[in-house]
Amino acid sequence: MAVTRRGILIGALAGGGLAIGYALRPRHYEPPLAPEAGEVGFDAWLRIGKDGVVTVAVPQLEMGQGIGTLIAQIVAVELGADWRQVAIEPAPPSPLYINLPLASRWAELWMPLFPRIASVGSPITRHWAQDNVFTVTADGTSLAAYEYPARVAAASARALLIQAAAEKWGVDASGCDTQNGFVVQGKRRLPFGALAAAAADFDPPDAPVLRASQAKEVQVSALRFPRLDLPSKVDGSHRFAGDVRLPNMVFAAIRHGPIGETELASYDRKRAAGLPGVIEFVRGKRWLAAVADTWWAAERALAEIAPNFIAKKRADSGRIESALDEALRKGEATTLLERGDPSTLKRKFSLARRYDVAPALHATLETASATARFAEGRLELWVASQAPEAMRRAAAKAAGVSLRDCVLYPMPAGGSFDRRLEHDHAIEAAVIAKAVGRPVQLIWSRWQEAVAGPPRTPVTAVLAARTDAANAVVGWKARLALPATAHEFGRRLFDGMGDRAAIKASAGEGDALAVEGAIPPYRVANMVVEHAPATIDLPTGRMRGNAHGYTAFFNESFVDELAHHTRQEPLSFRIAMLGHDPRLIHCLQRVAQQAEWGGGVEASGQGVACHAIGDGRIAVVATARRDAEGVRVDRIDAVVDIGRVINVDIARQQIEGGLVFGIGLALGSSTGYADGLPTSGRLAELSLPLLADCPEIRVTFVDSDAPAADPGELGVAVAAPALSNALFSATGLRFRKLPLLSEEI
Repeated sequence: MAVTRRGILIGALAGGGLAIGYALRPRHYEPPLAPEAGEVGFDAWLRIGKDGVVTVAVPQLEMGQGIGTLIAQIVAVELGADWRQVAIEPAPPSPLYINLPLASRWAELWMPLFPRIASVGSPITRHWAQDNVFTVTADGTSLAAYEYPARVAAASARALLIQAAAEKWGVDASGCDTQNGFVVQGKRRLPFGALAAAAADFDPPDAPVLRASQAKEVQVSALRFPRLDLPSKVDGSHRFAGDVRLPNMVFAAIRHGPIGETELASYDRKRAAGLPGVIEFVRGKRWLAAVADTWWAAERALAEIAPNFIAKKRADSGRIESALDEALRKGEATTLLERGDPSTLKRKFSLARRYDVAPALHATLETASATARFAEGRLELWVASQAPEAMRRAAAKAAGVSLRDCVLYPMPAGGSFDRRLEHDHAIEAAVIAKAVGRPVQLIWSRWQEAVAGPPRTPVTAVLAARTDAANAVVGWKARLALPATAHEFGRRLFDGMGDRAAIKASAGEGDALAVEGAIPPYRVANMVVEHAPATIDLPTGRMRGNAHGYTAFFNESFVDELAHHTRQEPLSFRIAMLGHDPRLIHCLQRVAQQAEWGGGVEASGQGVACHAIGDGRIAVVATARRDAEGVRVDRIDAVVDIGRVINVDIARQQIEGGLVFGIGLALGSSTGYADGLPTSGRLAELSLPLLADCPEIRVTFVDSDAPAADPGELGVAVAAPALSNALFSATGLRFRKLPLLSEEI
């Protein structure tokens, strides 16, 4: 990335000039959730009421992945609470809940000069995360970030409750324990609620003792912990961002200009004069909003006046494809991996293939929604956000108030798939609320979500390999052409840049996060992986699975082609190159047995794929066919190794959901662009899988004591290549473009 003032300052810290003073700065933060009447607070993580209810703070966005239940379960087991008396509450941004693993993973986005020094344990990482209140929910880092601090807080509270009970009984605390919401000692029992106030008067232990049996107890008894958000989602009482209602509230709809260098030119508000309920129009540089007493009235008003926009450099699929092709063939590339003798990869290859991926839309169930109230110089926001503090700062700046005068009430999201890492809708809601002087709820239509939401980047890649006389792979080269999409996102998130400025600032940069997963899990003596940056007129952003969603497609499609090219069975061909990864080999062997793998022979309709993300491993066998109605996926078998399984049900939901999401990306979810507008944008046009299209999915988890890994993205990564390989075995045709079947045969 280009040198920035932020990078220079943190670079000075890395050099030692300011590091001592920075590291020794006092750090004390008040818990963001104060106890209510009848409650006692223990650390920033939990409160216990007189009625024995344990309320657990959840500092991550609940967007369907079950993180609220997981954190509460970790606390409940460590505390010894009764699950029937456990509640959760979304926690507002606070330095007490920083996500250090993610801050370290994204170091190249916020500390571009010295990203390698930003380890999880680095004081620089911790202080940067505290200063920026970095509680972002992304990249499956929630358990890595929060399992341990939540356990420590629960263990500390358990020790205090035991001390209070021991003093009351006049016994040694070492003989007491907690169980099902009680402190117990022999036949004696005292409920948490009766002890909470007295427990708070004791000094917490410096190093509370954690339960040694937590991992196995949680795995064995996972069915004891049903999701806490399930009942309200079933009966419809769960409140999402769009469900907020405030006194005197009005509603806003919006129109954004075409994708490009766009400005709002003109509009004729007189054309909406006769429409009922219309209150006001508010204009931004690139958008126009209508405010009315109902959202539908506001939407009708915008349709009637049809605002005019001036747009240059409009997004166009033809120009995007040309830019990717030019970067692939002639662009100056950044080498991300060079192993062995790279000169051997300049000779003639045994096999080379090109793959293409079209832009993909998030297609969240809930479109962008934000409620804002501006009164007496104070801004209040009700928004679902994966990056709440960055959103809060951007909204405060847009409304012209200090950060202290901007209050965020975090809401759950009806799906996100990383779309809620962006906060453009919150900025717009803040501006509109200030302009009209009343609480406003802004809701984007599905079409506006498609127009203004940054899609997953398009990619073009060429993979090539050399084999020896024994048909073993001795050289592998991958060259990926795509924008520096992660750097663009980082500049929007951390530097507050707009879309066009972020594209311009990121042009030509090598971006390791944008091609994450391009280094295959296979051991090949000579390997080169390159990123050829392309500059396109389309802002791009993060999506569930992120780079793994296309790099796994490239790698697993190509290795399958290599197996067939060398006349070897695809599964054993993979295993032969995985001697260094016994966990992934185990997953492949078990899924072959589970799926009754027949070797992927012609007309079998079976395809295999495997992938690794961090400490997680997955291998799948898909069984598919093509009929008159399109592609039919009959069954997917998956074997997954994610280390310790915290909650089996939620882990299974995440793998199954990821596979279905991946099927959607494989067969649809995509759009082209013409004259700055998407050619598809409505759900019905995206070829998303319906319930009737979902295959039988069988998931097996490997029993392991390894650290817990997130399951949410693994299924997304392997679905497309497994399906593509299955279609090859069913039809004899290779599909090298996502979505599948989009290329001419």
